[in-house]
Amino acid sequence: MKLKVICTPLGLQPIYEEDYDSKKKLKVGECYTAEIRLIRNLQFHKKAFSLLNTAWALLPEKTQNGFRTIDAFRDSITVAAGFVDVFYDIGRRQYLERPKSWSFDSMDNAEFEELYERMKDVIWGILSKRINITREIFETYLSNY
Repeated sequence: MKLKVICTPLGLQPIYEEDYDSKKKLKVGECYTAEIRLIRNLQFHKKAFSLLNTAWALLPEKTQNGFRTIDAFRDSITVAAGFVDVFYDIGRRQYLERPKSWSFDSMDNAEFEELYERMKDVIWGILSKRINITREIFETYLSNY
């Protein structure tokens, strides 16, 4: 069981409702082991999804259809940004890349911020070739988050 907690003067307290529900399952007087780590910035995580949603909304329909779904778009952008896990496909006899997970456990703040900046560059490269938009307008869209 993993809980997201905040340190208060009274001790560690669950942050979200599901964390509180999980904590209620712990028995008073029992001993537990916990791993304490600083979690990634949730607001920045939301900002990254806002970047993707903004880019998706700005893409021409033909380009969107090429990606099929916003999840496929996210995966493609993540790979193009260089955040990949490489694996060997036995059937194809070649190494392939798959996008790294964005989960809170898989990246720290610094790595996620680097991913965001690289994704922004990749998305700008796509948008600047497909729609009439300046970098300044693109940045304005992003700052409205």
